[in-house]
Amino acid sequence: MGSTKKKFAVKRISKIICLLIMAGILCIMPGMNASATEVDSNLTGTTDERTNITEPGSAQDADDLAELNIANTVTVTYDNGNGQINGTLRILITLTLIALAPTLLIMLTSFTRIIIVLHFTRAALNTQTAPPNQVLIGLALFLTFFVMRPYMTQIYEEAIVPMEQGEIDQQEFFERGVQPLREFMYKQTQKEDVMVFMDIAGEEWESGALDDIPLTVLIPSFMVGELRQAFIIGFLIYIPFIVIDMVVASALMSMGMMMLPPTTISMPFKILLFVLADGWNLIIVELIRTFH
Repeated sequence: MGSTKKKFAVKRISKIICLLIMAGILCIMPGMNASATEVDSNLTGTTDERTNITEPGSAQDADDLAELNIANTVTVTYDNGNGQINGTLRILITLTLIALAPTLLIMLTSFTRIIIVLHFTRAALNTQTAPPNQVLIGLALFLTFFVMRPYMTQIYEEAIVPMEQGEIDQQEFFERGVQPLREFMYKQTQKEDVMVFMDIAGEEWESGALDDIPLTVLIPSFMVGELRQAFIIGFLIYIPFIVIDMVVASALMSMGMMMLPPTTISMPFKILLFVLADGWNLIIVELIRTFH
């Protein structure tokens, strides 16, 4: 009991000493006054636009002092006069776009069809992890940039440059930026898919024009068409390799070697056929041509 009381006494003394030290530091620190200053005319913004409802110091009674003297709206003016987007806000917008970039890359470009066809090619060769996933994804990315280069150039010239120069606002920037992507998706989308999604959404599409298709309908229609096209190409890639598997399996059965897996023997012949036919060049070139 005596040792426990001593421990409590030591803790209390330690707390008291810490409080005294903090009080001493606060007393030693010089006083600091905060006051509002006029906005420098060389800086962005104007002195007429304020975030407070009434002028500071104009309160007449206690009720006025109790009210929150700030506006409940925030306005960001970009390049309208002498204002520009703050660097921190630019970083926030850039990070947001980077976070959305993988989703946009998969859904709104040729990446889906390319990566699926490359996967089917590797599976048909039965090489397991050759080429590895990193190589396939990297190849699919560069092929996607190659296919989408004209559309990205159009987005940069018609949306990004005018936005940076302050010629258009955010809404017009979005409309101009998404229009080239809409044109690309519309070329690769079948009308039957659009009609199905328009019917599910309860909307009509009688004119058949691109401008009458909502973006929420065009994107899933495009994705369904891309999956269909990729699987059709994958099926065509599989056909010659299936023939090799059947021939090898028949030869092994005729020789009584039924315990030997046919894929072990057929894989070198598949690779040989693929190399002799210059398979990678043939598949990639024909795959790119499906977008034109």
